[in-house]
Amino acid sequence: MTLFAAACLGVPLPSAAQEAFTLEGHGGPVKGISVAPDGAILTASFDNSVGFWRDGAPRWLEGHEAAVNAVVPVAGGRIVSGGDDYAVRLWDPATGTSEQLGRHSAKVIRLATAPDGQRVASASWDRTARIWSLDGAGPLEFTGHENTVSDVAFSPDGKRLYTASADGTIRLWDAETGTFLRRLVQHGFGINALLIAPDESWLAYGAVDGGTRVVSLPDGAETGDFTAGRRPILAMAYQEEIGRIAVGDAQGYIMMIDTATWRIAEDFRATASGPVWALAFSPDGENIHAGGIADAMHSWPVNGFENAAKMTGTERSFLKDPEEMSNGERQFQRKCSICHTLGTDGKRRAGPTLYGLFGRPAGTVDGYLYSDTLNGSDLVWNAETVDRLFDLGPDHYIPGSKMPMQRITGARDRADLIAFLQEATAPD
Repeated sequence: MTLFAAACLGVPLPSAAQEAFTLEGHGGPVKGISVAPDGAILTASFDNSVGFWRDGAPRWLEGHEAAVNAVVPVAGGRIVSGGDDYAVRLWDPATGTSEQLGRHSAKVIRLATAPDGQRVASASWDRTARIWSLDGAGPLEFTGHENTVSDVAFSPDGKRLYTASADGTIRLWDAETGTFLRRLVQHGFGINALLIAPDESWLAYGAVDGGTRVVSLPDGAETGDFTAGRRPILAMAYQEEIGRIAVGDAQGYIMMIDTATWRIAEDFRATASGPVWALAFSPDGENIHAGGIADAMHSWPVNGFENAAKMTGTERSFLKDPEEMSNGERQFQRKCSICHTLGTDGKRRAGPTLYGLFGRPAGTVDGYLYSDTLNGSDLVWNAETVDRLFDLGPDHYIPGSKMPMQRITGARDRADLIAFLQEATAPD
């Protein structure tokens, strides 16, 4: 939960459910989670959408043209999201409408809201951080990192910005001028996540090598090492009322650090398989929400891990034993399955269903938000066009489409994929 959400609006926060629950409906992994001041849960997903959840029911916010990685609440009941399409979008969840605050030159990974709720900081693969004002001014750009900027956090008074990077550093900046102030941390490996204490007395961070460390502020001296040997650290969250830091890693564990004693309070295997990509506490700290490789967000009571079930949801088809599949199916599972379904179930995905693909004009599946490139296109999907798509790569064959950059270089592999799709997508 952001400082803005907890302190800025003065809205009474509801109690958490204090029991495990799951929010299902996304058509891809949940990459980002946040909680609004009124208790609504916000989810960002690989399926290109933002979920705005009340009482377990979602309102889907569509507008991004690629995976959404982060979402945060801002002033006026609005939210901001960022994704693989390089865009930072401002939403009115009541109407489902949005506007683009601006764009990076590479994917947006994390967002942070300023304490006043009027500004949002973004971290991007373009090696910059930026601060966006909700009134459209700016952005203010922060340059100097030598690799991807992976996370951002405002100081409690909003006057400074902390940035973490794959270059192994955490840096401090003047959030009003963009001036570089100092380097706080030099870690031997890339840093993926950071947290700032509400009184700015400490900073916690998680790194690619599995390092989970705490340093004192303002001096940056290391005061705690909670490295558990699991790598990389992917997500962190903090809840002041209960004094807990939650740490998620690529092996599916959630570790809880008690900041009163600076000891590990819990270490819970949260997923049956795959990573923990996103974490957020409920407003009162009773529950921890998590997102991973499943098409769902799962939540557990913080004090109920002993008998807690592991995160469930969609079993990712690309984890199926390759020996049980034909070569054509293997190509589909590896290259296509996370974005596309084969049937008519209409499940949410980053891409449209492939049911009835052959002979279908591109850009014509009802209900899917296509890029301008495919809207009105004269392209028709057949064996030849599918072959060219994967031979050249979508970025060359259909420049401007939402399809990720990928190729299948082997002619036999492409032919086997086409044969599999011709059978698997044929109408009954």
